[in-house]
Amino acid sequence: MKRKRKQYSGAFKAKVGLEAITGVKTVAQLAREYEVHPMLVSQWKGIIRERLPEIFEKGKVVGDDSERTIASLHQKIGELTVNLDWLKKKSRQLGLSLRDEN
Repeated sequence: MKRKRKQYSGAFKAKVGLEAITGVKTVAQLAREYEVHPMLVSQWKGIIRERLPEIFEKGKVVGDDSERTIASLHQKIGELTVNLDWLKKKSRQLGLSLRDEN
């Protein structure tokens, strides 16, 4: 039986990472206290340091990852629309009818 990896919430990661940034306790101390691997504490600390400036960016509502995801979803919608139109056309040519045809 495979063991599932433990997943941590964003709030938990932020809390531990922020404590690591303050430097009051060492990474090892925080890892023991929160029962996580020290490497995770270091990763979360690094992520917070990298992304913290984004909070103060003006006029930036959507992050780069979100923009890419939205663009990808729009592209997929376009592909599915083209496929649906083609299927409707072919079904009409074959004399078949689709239930939900508009």
